[in-house]
Amino acid sequence: MPEVKISASLDCANYLNLLHDIRQLEEGKVDMIHIDIMDGNFVPNFAVGTNLLRALRPLTSLFFDVHLMVQNPEPFIPIFAQLGADSITFHAEVTSRLHHLLSLVKKQGKKVGISLNPSTPPAFLEYLLPYLDMVLLMTVDPGFVGQKFVPEVIPKVGQVRAMMEKQGLDLDIEVDGGIGEKTVPLLKEKGANVFVGGTSSIFSGKEGVKEAALRFRRLCEES
Repeated sequence: MPEVKISASLDCANYLNLLHDIRQLEEGKVDMIHIDIMDGNFVPNFAVGTNLLRALRPLTSLFFDVHLMVQNPEPFIPIFAQLGADSITFHAEVTSRLHHLLSLVKKQGKKVGISLNPSTPPAFLEYLLPYLDMVLLMTVDPGFVGQKFVPEVIPKVGQVRAMMEKQGLDLDIEVDGGIGEKTVPLLKEKGANVFVGGTSSIFSGKEGVKEAALRFRRLCEES
């Protein structure tokens, strides 16, 4: 199993005091910032502009885990690569030119991931896994924070991990949506190792961001 990694969802942070939250995440020992890019088309919402990332990139060395929730990823890939993304993930549901887009991300010198919505079957990934660094399995329907966890994704994580092992691959499996105390142990048992912390954990508001991030890391490592 790859090592446990924590990716904090920027969409859940306090935008009125964002740099403070970034510093708290650094002290809270998160590995990545999960950055959702939404176009109002693939999902009925908008999130994170290019100017924000341009301003943030010089201020932190945290890994930028960019998730493109957009209908047409191709023109977005070079833009966010140049803005400092370390990894770019796009959705399998949006295009039939998946190998082309995977190659495009790699040509930018970035790690690449494919994301599947809860209702998309894992068999979709079988011929793509050798080209990937990560699979992102959405555990809620994408587009808005605070949605209800979809439990049917739990066995799906196990299926994807089994597919990787069959091909001799040791890739990351990231899970996003409703990731907290009740769901982390179930997902980790099936093979997930990258956990996106949002309103169910790091940004619950029950304690400071640093303290919540440290608590979330302990949960993910010890479950």
